[in-house]
Amino acid sequence: MIREITENDFDGLMKLYKQLHNNPIPEITDVFMNIWNKILSDKNHHIIIIEEDGKIVSSCVCVIIPNLTHNQQPYAFVENVITDAAYRNRGLATQCLNYAKELALNENCYKLMLLTGSKKESTLNFYEQAGYNRNDKTAFIQWLS
Repeated sequence: MIREITENDFDGLMKLYKQLHNNPIPEITDVFMNIWNKILSDKNHHIIIIEEDGKIVSSCVCVIIPNLTHNQQPYAFVENVITDAAYRNRGLATQCLNYAKELALNENCYKLMLLTGSKKESTLNFYEQAGYNRNDKTAFIQWLS
């Protein structure tokens, strides 16, 4: 079942995120929970999940960003695409990305962007098959921490 996250999905999402760049589950502090609650209350911040057998097995984030250019159409940004290793190659991440695209279309976004840190050709081909291209723009990252 594909849907957007609810506050009850916190533990399942944190378990899945452990597989995203080998992230440890962070210490659950007041600051951390304030961030979680801020995300939940932000109408432009969407955490999309796929749940199977009561377990969150795939997810991505889609953020809608208001914009003053391009006829004041917003744009969307996709990040944190992850599928549990035991559930990969079943089209689940594609379903998450398609859901994000529908959100962007429903919000009248003029573009949908995605960055990946992967250099694996199979991952890059996956994103191209999902409709993204690596030719139109050049991404630059400045790490701040």
